[in-house]
Amino acid sequence: MNRRVGVVLLAGGRGSRFGGGKLAAPLAGRPVVTHVATALAGLDLAARIVVAAPDVPDLPGFIRIALDPPDAPQSRSLALGLAALDAATPNAPVDAVMVALADMPLVSPAHFARLLAAFDGNLLASRCGQQAMPPALFGERHFPALQALAGDRGAGALLRSAPAIDLGADEALDIDKVDDLARAERLLAARQASGCSAS
Repeated sequence: MNRRVGVVLLAGGRGSRFGGGKLAAPLAGRPVVTHVATALAGLDLAARIVVAAPDVPDLPGFIRIALDPPDAPQSRSLALGLAALDAATPNAPVDAVMVALADMPLVSPAHFARLLAAFDGNLLASRCGQQAMPPALFGERHFPALQALAGDRGAGALLRSAPAIDLGADEALDIDKVDDLARAERLLAARQASGCSAS
């Protein structure tokens, strides 16, 4: 079955533990956020939405939505992204959404493709160790629950019992502190040296 899947890229975090501006920080010569956008570029997606803080660079091919208010929690980003996805596809609404996090720059294009290939229309998470996490896919039956979330926990509660595709610890690295950015630089350099795609 061919499904119309849109992506919502969450890029509205304050990055307070990083010192601010983490998604615009350079990683292997380009902003952190662009690594995720590049990894998503080759996928067959009906629409691409980024919910972004003011200091996040523009992403070609993405519809940019400002996080309002700027200090709103992740649940607000998700609700705004879903509303924008609906507005972007008025004549042929999506029947699923992929939720991705902009501070996870090492997720490979192959992992995103595996998620799409394995998705059965209901729920599918990524899994690192015992933790279910984004990137994740949600069928349209879950849209009301996603829009009703509150606080900064995001969609984690919906994913606890979801089937999942394994995501290696290196790919699952999220940029939370400056040390994480340095680690990501080392991992990308090693990936490039081994001949693998950087993102």
